[in-house]
Amino acid sequence: MFAQALSDWLRQRGIHFGWVIVAITFLTMLTSSAALGLPGALMRPLGKEFGWDTEQISSALALRFALYGLMGPFAAILMERFGLRNVVCSALILVATGLILATGMTRFWHLVVLWGILLGIGSGMTALVLGAVVSNRWFDTHRGLVIGLLTASSATGQLVFLPLAAWLIEHFGWRTAVIPVSISCVVITLLAFLFMRNVPSDVALIPFGANPSPPVAPTAAPPVRLTVGTPFAILRSVARSRVFWILFGTFFVCGLSTNGLIQTHFISLCGDNGLSAVPAASVLAMMGGFDLVGTIMSGWLSDRYDNRKLLFWYYGLRGLSLLWLPYSEFTLYGLSLFALFYGLDWIATVAPTVKLVGATFGRERAGMVFGWVFAGHQLGAAVATYGAGRVRTLMLTYNPALFAAGAACLVAALLVLAIRRQTVLATAPA
Repeated sequence: MFAQALSDWLRQRGIHFGWVIVAITFLTMLTSSAALGLPGALMRPLGKEFGWDTEQISSALALRFALYGLMGPFAAILMERFGLRNVVCSALILVATGLILATGMTRFWHLVVLWGILLGIGSGMTALVLGAVVSNRWFDTHRGLVIGLLTASSATGQLVFLPLAAWLIEHFGWRTAVIPVSISCVVITLLAFLFMRNVPSDVALIPFGANPSPPVAPTAAPPVRLTVGTPFAILRSVARSRVFWILFGTFFVCGLSTNGLIQTHFISLCGDNGLSAVPAASVLAMMGGFDLVGTIMSGWLSDRYDNRKLLFWYYGLRGLSLLWLPYSEFTLYGLSLFALFYGLDWIATVAPTVKLVGATFGRERAGMVFGWVFAGHQLGAAVATYGAGRVRTLMLTYNPALFAAGAACLVAALLVLAIRRQTVLATAPA
């Protein structure tokens, strides 16, 4: 009722209701990203209070990233069967529950269950796959721009919450840092319940930019039955595609060099180099600010230029910035320079990757195929989360992890050029 009334009111003013769906999705992904990134600011306080070392905490957070990614293909099928609103509301409730219950944890297995499993599943249900599904269902044009906007929400999540979280930890303890994110989950759940809808026809619309067409007589073909096995069937159907494995592998490197390494360990890395949590979180927020610009611009560029070449530059610049970070001396100038180059393409890779998936495997399968590609992203994040923590525990420095991630990005930059231009029409409007 509320959604239809708002849609009618907006339509009279020439505004498509799809932009409301984008706004709610942006806030949803922003909050789940903030929840996913929050434990990175808590590694030192948790270690100090409970005696857990970096490797232990990293293992729980690695499980969170792995589940976050592996939920992707199944999140797509949940959205197909139960609708966007039900999935979004359920996911936000899981995230809020995991955050709030963790304030009373006393054992390591509590951390694994609440921030490894519960947070991983909840945030995975509202991951980048949600953005891909929304853009494909609600928009016939400007899908690259929409993906850029929605992907940028994860950067904005850090921009809004992490400096505040670091300040709360420093002045009131780590438990207070979960309050803003938990409140945000509750508020956005209410907005999603009232206004989120599954497809444009739910509010008597067609996708934004689509040409109205006369009604077509229904065919006798039955609808495709979606089951738990459908994601695996989709995976089998694309497993022989070289493009799929290139995108999977390069997105593995993307997760390894972003969420798993910098998002999780950057504050701890700065602490090793004499920079306290609040200014370190502020640098991370600065990266988020640059990424907000870079990711939206990437969405715009992906609608106009060869997506393979965009990915080449994104991975290449990211790799060079990671290789340079240990030599930045962690001064204001050095970290600002790193934040600029690294931040501009933190997750700018998403829009070109989504466009390549859609162009190669078709609009109908794009959500689930991207779900599997995104699973590669988060498996890479899990590897870096645990691996960097292990390296830090054994060698008392993060430098080997930074060098390895930088080199992997340079390999990914070359690998993406192995996708032949004639294989996909990457620059076609979607």
